[in-house]
Amino acid sequence: MSLAAVVLAAGGGSRFAGQDHKLLSPFRGRPLAAWAVDAAAEAGLDETVVVQGAVDLSSVVPDGVTLLENHAWAEGQATSLRTGVDWARHQGHAAVVIGLGDQPLVPAEAWRAVARAPRGPIVAASFGGRRRPPVRLDAAVWDLLPAGGDEGARALMAGRPELVVEVACDGEPIDVDTVEDLLRWS
Repeated sequence: MSLAAVVLAAGGGSRFAGQDHKLLSPFRGRPLAAWAVDAAAEAGLDETVVVQGAVDLSSVVPDGVTLLENHAWAEGQATSLRTGVDWARHQGHAAVVIGLGDQPLVPAEAWRAVARAPRGPIVAASFGGRRRPPVRLDAAVWDLLPAGGDEGARALMAGRPELVVEVACDGEPIDVDTVEDLLRWS
């Protein structure tokens, strides 16, 4: 089965009051988004994709990673998810593993564990009993995803829990949404 890792990194970062966009802000010596992009690429799936929008991430996307533009990023995360899923469909992938560009401490092994889980049309990482990205979405559920709004697959998982399998993962699934978050985890 062909799988694509998709990093959603298109948002405006409206709660982040730093000098730079949060995804380009320094975190442990590198731009914040570089951590998630590198972990997704290191997972070794068939393709790694980054969906950008509010800020140009070409400086943090290594060679060999596909960079997609979400022109509708201001309409919510669902548009970024749709951008990645539409690309995967066009490329003939059977599933995507979705992660977030503002989660720097989710390791490549979590991406691999979710990708390799043997069953379930939706496979969610579980960190210490808490369901968080990355999440694998098989092609069978792509048409069930929201077309708009600021929720990605969360609404689908809540509405169709029978489709979801959890996989225990190591790592720290924190979101960096504010300057305080960045400082706390740096």
